[in-house]
Amino acid sequence: MSFDLVLFGGTGDLAWRKLLPALLQAHRHGSLPAGARIIGVARDALDDAQYRAWIGQRLAEVEHDKRPCDAEFASFAQLLHYQRMDLSQPQDYQALKARLAEHSAEVVVLYLATAPQLFTTACEQLGAAGLVTPQTRVVLEKPLGHDLASNRAINAAVRRVFSEQQIFRIDHYLGKPAVQNLLALRFGNTLFEPLWRRETIASMEITIAEQLGVQRRGEFYDSTGALRDMVQNHALQLLCAIAMEPPINAHADAIRDEKLKVLRSLTPWSAASLAQDVVRGQYGSGTLAGERVPGYLQEPGVSPGSQTETFVALRTGISNWRWAGVPFYLRTGKRLAAHEAHIAIHLRPTPHAIYRTPLSSANRLVIHLQPRDGLALHLFAAASETSGARALAQAPMLAPVQLDLDFEHRFGSQRVGAYERLLLDVIAGRLNLFVRADEQEAAWRWVEPIMQSWEEQNARGEGPRPYAAGTWGPGAASALVARDGNTWIEEC
Repeated sequence: MSFDLVLFGGTGDLAWRKLLPALLQAHRHGSLPAGARIIGVARDALDDAQYRAWIGQRLAEVEHDKRPCDAEFASFAQLLHYQRMDLSQPQDYQALKARLAEHSAEVVVLYLATAPQLFTTACEQLGAAGLVTPQTRVVLEKPLGHDLASNRAINAAVRRVFSEQQIFRIDHYLGKPAVQNLLALRFGNTLFEPLWRRETIASMEITIAEQLGVQRRGEFYDSTGALRDMVQNHALQLLCAIAMEPPINAHADAIRDEKLKVLRSLTPWSAASLAQDVVRGQYGSGTLAGERVPGYLQEPGVSPGSQTETFVALRTGISNWRWAGVPFYLRTGKRLAAHEAHIAIHLRPTPHAIYRTPLSSANRLVIHLQPRDGLALHLFAAASETSGARALAQAPMLAPVQLDLDFEHRFGSQRVGAYERLLLDVIAGRLNLFVRADEQEAAWRWVEPIMQSWEEQNARGEGPRPYAAGTWGPGAASALVARDGNTWIEEC
């Protein structure tokens, strides 16, 4: 199947750090359909040869295992083309239309890797130029808006040009191998389904931790913050994956229907829960990997005195029969002690203790998302004890053990990265791993009271809690879970 992939924002960070390396990997794996053409679109004055050379230089900066050798890049570069465009100029869309007419592609993918405020203009101009046909698909990057009203406005504008079946709202966490294996774990194995409920599970934890600061994204991040950048999309999508009911089949809308039910079942916020169950923080200077790093307010592009949060921890629940009474903890932040993302499922203790167990240990299943992909099941096993009167007088001692599945080790070169998987799904027209408009609206509706509460706090001079770079965030985040008698996984 021949296709054209038009990459708006073709010289941006997302394009050369994530999207083009993913397409290169697909080319390496032989997964790209024959007749592929990738057209980078930006305002820079480049021709095809200059764009290929520029991308070649950028790909030398990506992770070592994703860098192409000369022969690989020479082959991949033949797929790369460039079109100079100003997205506000109608005549530039006509020039793109003429470029696309040179290649009789069966599918045209329009990937908007641009600022969300350009989505409406780009889609309207694409429609007016006659660039949208039944074979056209559009990919929208997050965040889609900055609140519920702007999200609705963008979706309405996009749907005036594209049908819902043509719109691929991307969340790259849904393409991660460990998330795919989480769904397989739950819905492909009878072992776990009887256990996946309130009677067995004590609490759930979702952590997305970054050691990096805002890097060169200070101006963007300062108008976005951790809640919009990570919680409203990535963290809530992961929560849906672990809490959704089994869908009737593996079709896209069956899966998304069940995710929507979870979002609509989240415990609504009250003034009391907003004050007690939500913690926001902002990193100050500190030491990471032996290096002194600046605080958020010293980062380039950040406004002096900014009250933007770089850390969020919150406690919520799901109001249905499966999960009633089970706390769900979500946490994300920058400049934290480690670069990792995981889902920790903490199991209830045995109803009657006949063994001695370490106080700091408990049964739990941990799904590792980054930097490694895998599953770890933490159990107890009998520990050998010395003989003697003291040993005989006590209950037998158990020791913690771990069953570990490393997807990298198990599947090796067969593994497909998140963006590679998602891009191939767009080309094939598979919507299973993409977010529907009503899901996004439900997520925005749920986080809006938090944003409004913070605006009121800011007006009273109550900004985010400070935390030192290289720590796990404000101490209030530990107190948040301690009130339930729980701890974050690194404190276990």
